[in-house]
Amino acid sequence: MTTFLSDSEHPHDVKAPPKSARRRAREFVLQGLYQWRVGGADEAAIEAYAPEMEGFAKADREFFVGTLRGAMGQSEALIERISQHIDRPFAELSPVEACILMLGSFEMINYPETPYRVIINEAIELTKSFGGTDGHKYVNGVLDKVAAVIRPGEVAARKQK
Repeated sequence: MTTFLSDSEHPHDVKAPPKSARRRAREFVLQGLYQWRVGGADEAAIEAYAPEMEGFAKADREFFVGTLRGAMGQSEALIERISQHIDRPFAELSPVEACILMLGSFEMINYPETPYRVIINEAIELTKSFGGTDGHKYVNGVLDKVAAVIRPGEVAARKQK
């Protein structure tokens, strides 16, 4: 399986508070999407491999499975949606940032109970942990634009505060 640095191996990591089960699940979804996009792994292989990874037992398994399958299944629509808000072809994005944008967009569409700012903040944290140096700024900007289209009422209400 193709993997990237774990949290404990990441050179920029500072001791952080304990992670929620959903945050852990997002990390595993990101790794699964990365394995799919970069390594060509299929859904079954990713789902079989993930539980063997350190920390998976503390992740929200239901959220992991639903989000991984959903983002993979809706990938074309997600890429089309994201592509309207980026400055280059989707295929030219860093693989980590591309996967985080897919994850964040999927979550905005399919988990309306989660505030869009929470989704964006989670995406920023994932990008800080696994992405390039300033990738979090790019992810933030793109997901802000995606949110304005997917959740216009919620975005407008937040801007009025």
